[in-house]
Amino acid sequence: MAGHAHNLRAQSGRDRPFGVITRGTTGVNRLRRSDRWTRFHPDVQALLRSVPEPLALDVGYGASHTTTVEWAGWLRQINPRVEVVGLEIHPDRVLPSRDGVRFQLGGFELAGYRPHVVRAFNVLRQYDVADVPAVWETVTSRLAPGGLFIEGTCDELGRRAAWVLLGQDGPRTLTLAWDPEDASRPSDVAERLPKALIHKNVPGEKIHALLAAADEAWERAAGWAPHGPRVRWRCAHEDLVARGWPLNPVRRRLRDNTLTIGWVHVADV
Repeated sequence: MAGHAHNLRAQSGRDRPFGVITRGTTGVNRLRRSDRWTRFHPDVQALLRSVPEPLALDVGYGASHTTTVEWAGWLRQINPRVEVVGLEIHPDRVLPSRDGVRFQLGGFELAGYRPHVVRAFNVLRQYDVADVPAVWETVTSRLAPGGLFIEGTCDELGRRAAWVLLGQDGPRTLTLAWDPEDASRPSDVAERLPKALIHKNVPGEKIHALLAAADEAWERAAGWAPHGPRVRWRCAHEDLVARGWPLNPVRRRLRDNTLTIGWVHVADV
């Protein structure tokens, strides 16, 4: 199977985790863009503050505890009593507890938990696209009432990222996020689209139309380039909204360039 890690088939069975062993690469601050977005998302904030001791699971954290511990720090800014558990399908990657985070064997079956928030980053990217609906359904059906699932992918250094926010009713939004200094145009993030969308980035598909429109808005905002790529993107974002793209409002100024839009506008539901 080495050489086909980008196209793995998920396996499941009695008394074993649901999923496949992936490469497990990770790194310090690799998921910082998603972490920041999650920390300030109003639905995540409301959810984690609605229960005394919410549970968050990080599925497929890889060969290191780093990104799970970082995520826990962000979530505990919302509610200091959040319990965070990292799940890994590879027994050799199950680590000792540290920094208030537990690690144990498990996959998309969620090891029997009913969590409030689940994250899986750079996991489905390595699966077969046919597995995505089953994995999404498996996770969302096991969420606590009102629970949320964040599923996405990013590059090796975390400079370009994309993720889907799902609830028990299915996918809700797509978010694109990138280092303002790393991308020459918004569509550069297309190479990191989630597995459910990356093969749809072709003419005639919704996600392709969005990325093309974002690039056009970016070009129209070229006059703002001397003020830096953050200011230029804010103007491009406003231009997209003015032209009818129903982007979610940016509620606070971020160090990242971001775009969030309803799932119905980028893919079939």
